[in-house]
Amino acid sequence: MKKSTIVAVLFAMLGIAGCRDKSKAPVPAASASASVKPSADVVSEASEAAPEVDAGPSVVASGKVDGNALVERHLPALQKMSPVTVLLGKSPLELGEAICQAVVPKRRWDTPVLLKPNLCGFDGIRDPDKTKGDDGFVGRTTHVDFTRGVIHCLKKRGLSKITIAEGCGISHDYWEQVASRTGYTAMAKEEHVALVALDDDGVFDVQGDKPGLPMAITGIAKSHVPSLLMPKILAEHLDHGLYISLPKIKAHRYSVTSMAIKGMQGTVMRSDARPAYRQKYRMHAELNAIIKEHKAARKAAKEGDAAPPPEDPMERRKAYVASLRAFAERMVDVLQLETPDVVLADGAPAMGGDGFWKLYPTAEMLAVGGENPVLVDRVGAEILGLWKNDRLKNELLGFDTSPLIRIAEKRFGLKLDETRVTGNGAGLIGKPRPTHYVSMDRFSIHSDTTPAWSPISLSVAPITASTAKEKPTAHAAALKGDTIAVDGKLDDAAWQRATPVSFSTDWSGKPTSTKTRTRFLWSKDALYVAYEIEGTGLHTDHAKPVTQEREYLFREDCVELFLGHDASEPRHYLEVELGPFGHFLDIDVHLGKKHDQSWSSGLTVKTTQDPARHTAIIEARLSAPEIQKLLRAGAKIPLGLFRVEATKPKQYLAWSPTRTAKPNFHVPEAFGQLLLD
Repeated sequence: MKKSTIVAVLFAMLGIAGCRDKSKAPVPAASASASVKPSADVVSEASEAAPEVDAGPSVVASGKVDGNALVERHLPALQKMSPVTVLLGKSPLELGEAICQAVVPKRRWDTPVLLKPNLCGFDGIRDPDKTKGDDGFVGRTTHVDFTRGVIHCLKKRGLSKITIAEGCGISHDYWEQVASRTGYTAMAKEEHVALVALDDDGVFDVQGDKPGLPMAITGIAKSHVPSLLMPKILAEHLDHGLYISLPKIKAHRYSVTSMAIKGMQGTVMRSDARPAYRQKYRMHAELNAIIKEHKAARKAAKEGDAAPPPEDPMERRKAYVASLRAFAERMVDVLQLETPDVVLADGAPAMGGDGFWKLYPTAEMLAVGGENPVLVDRVGAEILGLWKNDRLKNELLGFDTSPLIRIAEKRFGLKLDETRVTGNGAGLIGKPRPTHYVSMDRFSIHSDTTPAWSPISLSVAPITASTAKEKPTAHAAALKGDTIAVDGKLDDAAWQRATPVSFSTDWSGKPTSTKTRTRFLWSKDALYVAYEIEGTGLHTDHAKPVTQEREYLFREDCVELFLGHDASEPRHYLEVELGPFGHFLDIDVHLGKKHDQSWSSGLTVKTTQDPARHTAIIEARLSAPEIQKLLRAGAKIPLGLFRVEATKPKQYLAWSPTRTAKPNFHVPEAFGQLLLD
């Protein structure tokens, strides 16, 4: 059978031949301005005179979803070469609100809205204490503040019936951990929006309005996903609401990119077995078979004390690409049934690599939005350098971008080379882009030698109006003509002129009985800092040398000093960790990008301890050039003061509490300031 015939048969199977225009097609919002910030005029225009949208006959009846009706309804939007907007900005919160304002269509104030972020696109939950601050989520999932920004935009338009929904496919307890640790549980509560799992997990499918209840879909028996089910809340919003996809822009070790199309795995339920939400793995059945066969061969060889049988690399690659093609066909079927009204993709930053462990953030903070998910994915792929990539084309036997994108392009008759891009980030398109891709099938593509990023957890619950306190100020006295002998004793006269700041609160703002007192002095050559710590267990392996930088010092007793030194980027700051026996770790941190552990603070440190009284003194001199340039009278330096007391129960203490859902010091929005007198 010819390929053209196969495509025609497939279209017929899905019931899309001779479809009418999509009756729920929205009126576009105002186009993006050159500025990333939405103007008052745009907001007011979007809020007024929202059009009545005729969704046509209901697609939900008698507990089932009419698949043919949905395919017919969605096809015009998927065939339309609607523009894609790219916006540049400085933060996920700002970009979320701006891309929503620029792209989301107008709706009546009483329209229910469903937001589907990517929360489950990662390998596993990690303990930041054991992974240099990496919680397993950062860089892989849709940033909570990006979604918060979208919610702010919707509320300004008068829309209040907002639900956030995502499915993980493991267990309800796991979903709750993910929602909590990514900050979505706290954010949903603060913003007064619903948060549900797209799971038949014995909770959301049986309680209340049963949002996770799987619904049968009629008319799909001859599709690539004949056992597909649809979560009730998604069916209802496709029927008479506004459905917004909020994917993370990232590379993916299997599908090449993961954005709107791949992100729909979160909605997948299948009737092959129960529970339906745990059948997502069947979407890539062919890949599962390849992995199973490979493991069996290795096991048999090991048991027979022999080398694994030789592989034909080309045959293996052919099988791998065939599995990708099958997966793509299934996901495009899901897309056609569950087409979002709009896609707002989080690229703050976008992430190259493999999507899981090897991460390469883009230099820009950006967002991509549009009404056609295929076109949004195509633009996101180009931002990652994975659009019309010759090396990828060679490796994937003809696919020069994600097979999901190319198969969708063919299915819907699109001309992706003619995609129209607007917004203040449009200049990123049509130019060579940095490329970093790591495939699960033994190949990598790198346009330069930039090393992979070692993530540091980002803020998961930023300071809000309800939790914010006035940021504290510490003072550093000028050293003037005095001298300091750094010896851990603090008996130099100059220290008596330094006004101390004391704290005993933990990271959440809760009072404790563990006290810390800190003082500062400064000269044009160095910043001096002294810590007097009480209630310490002196839980540090002091047998290790203090002359070498101590990796993982934050797992033991230590104090931490954060200094902002980049006025243009608050997320770029210096971190110095000091232990009660003189161990140290200094890092140049740039949240969302690479951090530089080779940076030196120009440190001199001495300490004294009194185990009987559970006290210690840490005295340090910091003379790095980055610090020296800050030292002038009247300067105000962003400052974070923290302490870890590692003896169980472990304590995370903060001078200016970060108030995150879990202990996290890396929240520059919560920093106080150091004033140089």
